[in-house]
Order: sequence, then structure tokens, then C-alpha cells
Amino acid sequence: MDYKTVIEETEKYYLPVFGRYPLVIDHGKGCKLYTADGEEYIDFLAGIAVNALGHSHPVLVKAIADQAAKVMHCSNLYYTEIQAKAIRTIAEVSGFDRIFLANSGAEANEGALKLARKYGKLKAPNKFRIITAVHSFHGRTLLTVTATGQTKYQVGYEPLPGGFDYVEYGNIAELEAKMGDDVCAVLLEPIQGEGGVHVPSDKYLQEVRALCDKYDALLIFDEIQSGVGRSGKWFAYREVFTPGMFAQLLTTNLSTAGRTTSAFLVAPSALSIAAIVFVLKLSHLMSSTTMRSPAATLAERAL
Repeated sequence: MDYKTVIEETEKYYLPVFGRYPLVIDHGKGCKLYTADGEEYIDFLAGIAVNALGHSHPVLVKAIADQAAKVMHCSNLYYTEIQAKAIRTIAEVSGFDRIFLANSGAEANEGALKLARKYGKLKAPNKFRIITAVHSFHGRTLLTVTATGQTKYQVGYEPLPGGFDYVEYGNIAELEAKMGDDVCAVLLEPIQGEGGVHVPSDKYLQEVRALCDKYDALLIFDEIQSGVGRSGKWFAYREVFTPGMFAQLLTTNLSTAGRTTSAFLVAPSALSIAAIVFVLKLSHLMSSTTMRSPAATLAERAL
């Protein structure tokens, strides 16, 4: 197809949910993208923060090609060596015991929210409320868009799932006023990005953890955008703002795998009975048909 036809065919058949630039990308190399008519651009967007190694990285290309020649997908009904190696690596890097591999950041966050609700229900019948921050962004599924503290993403999808409250990011007094025994989780981004780059004070995340401990609520950090090197460290919450502190649940997205692979949820084994239910009866709690193919998992392991 020529340049004009590509745009016309896309506009004709694709659901109009994206605002696109009038560029037809043909290929990329390193930090640069090339259009179908030969123009060269520096890719500052990086595929929305997933191409940290640039385009056509030889290690990533070889890993995907080698695995594609063996098996692309076999579902989680079976074991694969490469998945075992990948989740062990994630566990070692993150410091968590249990890994749930997901297809997207929204799916990882949805899993964390479901696990938090399960945890709360095991503690008390009415322990289900989840607190998130204004200007946050946690995904576009119905549950995660509700968790997102921005009305513009929620308009038109009402009635939204109940049980969510929102507080000003960085305002520990407002959070304390909202906390109670019915709160099962607090979900925060260590660095807010979607609503502007909002960085917490030195003590804020530690104070949030103290409130969660007081009310037996899970502290969930959404590092879909800030994790895996984007802040200069593996995880922003632990190594930039609160060295040595651990979240109880963490979601993040690989910045290095060129979008062949997406996100994961990590949890400690000691997360009361809920973690045991989550680990041993995962199919009853959450699952995914295409969750983490060997090719995608190999990309994780290679990088």
C-alpha cells in the first residue's frame, strides 16, 4: 500500500478510539523510527514506554525468532522451562515470592484489585473499599477505569463498580480521613504520570504504608509506568523514595521487551490466606487464555 492508502484503510476499518499522527511507520532501528516514505524520527515516545532498548535490538530479535521456531503458545495448562526461568528472575529482582504474568498493565492491576477484594472478604464481609488518588491512571477496563481518579475516562460508562474513593495525591491527612476498617487496599503510583508528573514527598509513601498497616489494608503500588528502569532503578517506590520498604502487591510493565510482553503482578507468600487462595486456586480467581506465551516469556528472560 502507498502512504495515503494505509491511512485511508485504517480510518475506514479501525474503531475510531485513537488520535493518530499522520505518519505511517515502516521500521525502526535503535532510537529512530522511519516512515514509509523515508522520513527519519527520533522516537521519544518509545512505544509508550516499552521500547527502552530501542527498535530491532539484536538480543530481543534473536530471542523471539528462536522461540518462534520452537513453540509460540501452549497455554498455562502446561509447564515450560522458559516461563520457570522468567518468573524466577522476576522474583529475584522484585523480592517477591509469587508472580502472575499478565497481558497488559490493566490486567495486572485488575488482578491486584481482585486479590485485594478477596483479602478483604476473608477478613470481614464489609471490608471491600479501595482508595486511589486523583489524577491517577490504572487502566481502561471497567474496574481499572473506576480505580483511575480522572472523570474524563469514566464518563459514559456509568454505573461504575462501587467501593472506590479518591484522595489528593500526596495529602496524607486526606487519606487518613478516608481510611477505616472497611478499606481493603490503597492503590497508588509512586510517580504519577498520566495527570502530570507528580512526585511524592520523602515520607509520603512510608506514611501511607503505616496507615495501611493500622487498618489491615493492602498497599498496592502501580509501577506500570515507573517500574523496570524508567526511574533509573528497578522500582521507584523502593529504591528511589523509600529504600528498603516493600509493597504488599506490585504491578509493573517491562520497559525492555518491545511490547512482545507486558505486565505482571507480584505478591508475597505471606499475604495471609488470600495469597494461598490466589496461588493454589488461581483459575477460580483470575486467568487469561493467552496469558504469557513462550515467545513473550522468552523475550522477558532475554532482556
